[in-house]
Amino acid sequence: MITLSGLRQFLDNLEEGILFLDQQRHVVAINAAASRMLGQSHDNILNKLCPSLFKGTACARSCDKGGHCTLMKNAIQGKNVQDLVVQRPDGMLMPLRMWAMVLPSDERLAYCAVVLRDRTHEMQLEEAARDRLRLGGLVGHSGVMRDLFRQILRAAASEASILLAGESGSGKELVARALHENSSRAKGPYVRVHCAAFPEQLLEGELFGHARGAFTGAATAREGRFEAAHGGTLLLDEIGEVPLSVQVKLLRVLQEHEIERLGENQTRKVDVRIIAATHRDLPAMVSRGEFREDLYYRLRVLPLHVPALRERKEDIPLLVSSMLANMLTRHPGRDVQLSNEALDALGAYSWPGNVRELVNALEYAMVHVDGTTILARHLPPEIQETSHRVATLLADDTAPASALVQRYYRAPAQQPGQEKETLLLALKETGGNKAAAAEKLGMSRTTLWKRLKQYGID
Repeated sequence: MITLSGLRQFLDNLEEGILFLDQQRHVVAINAAASRMLGQSHDNILNKLCPSLFKGTACARSCDKGGHCTLMKNAIQGKNVQDLVVQRPDGMLMPLRMWAMVLPSDERLAYCAVVLRDRTHEMQLEEAARDRLRLGGLVGHSGVMRDLFRQILRAAASEASILLAGESGSGKELVARALHENSSRAKGPYVRVHCAAFPEQLLEGELFGHARGAFTGAATAREGRFEAAHGGTLLLDEIGEVPLSVQVKLLRVLQEHEIERLGENQTRKVDVRIIAATHRDLPAMVSRGEFREDLYYRLRVLPLHVPALRERKEDIPLLVSSMLANMLTRHPGRDVQLSNEALDALGAYSWPGNVRELVNALEYAMVHVDGTTILARHLPPEIQETSHRVATLLADDTAPASALVQRYYRAPAQQPGQEKETLLLALKETGGNKAAAAEKLGMSRTTLWKRLKQYGID
């Protein structure tokens, strides 16, 4: 039969920390590992209220607010694990995983055992893994993102012009930054100009600069973005919005590597690596005479496609983890995590606004969450609606729609050709009825219309 001293020796040799609590949440016993993790002696911890040992964490706040141990309550309900970071008396931050075990009711010594696990090594491994899944501000482990990372690193070693194509909100600006930061120009300036933000008469001056008196209000001379980017990289965002009159001058800069300020005859040499980005179909614009063909080919020496979020849905958990971590740095003291239910809802949505829309959805959830866990009901209404519709269709195995929903939402990320094929199949099965096709696919009619327009399906 095990003795009390033998039991103590056993507990002190565990890697996990153990705190035994009474029904009033006072610590009645503790093992050596818990004392080490919390940075306090056995005698200093004994008889303390459990929440006082985890000050500043969501667990302690919830415990103080409710007047009862939330871990015990969660253990009874089967929701039994929390990750938190504790600040020890010596100032060291200790990442812990914590859960509770409610002891048999006839146990006189303690009511509950709180188990602590040191996550320092685990977080170091996670950080190393994240480093392999990141490139600058880009995050992803899907096949399309790994391919994009390789293309970025190859293109960054070149001085050729790059054309980034991709939908709005897909992260083209992050790709441009990654190209700059991994190039030989990384120590030079990185300058971005949003071409759609300026009317034609101002865009030229913004790009090339102007002399004093070049136009009304030009009280002083001013350098343009090309000069500001000398020795570095210039991102021409939304290049498809540049008027034809300015396209001619852009072509000259790419050919001659020199500019003229408005109101001057003097040429100025510029050493700039050009990256252009657009969500528009430039080849179609060329065929309609809306974009110069010679400029198009000058810009797309190295074309890169930035995938839409629906093409890499397996990246959503990683993106959510990264985004929540960034958001929580702006809200010190908050400790919020995403439930599996909410993650499933995010995975069912088609994301017409791409990564930018995902950021907005999480910001929305952070405002509406009323605890420490984001549930599906805390997400924007359109995501909840899609999740409910998809779940209903998936639950009906006899419905012809379920196979299409499985294909569109549950299969690995689809390439554009595969997605187009799925959309055409839905239209074929509904005799061209777009409303019925959208219902079969578990998406809104607006989203279907955007997808059809993107792929040129009439």
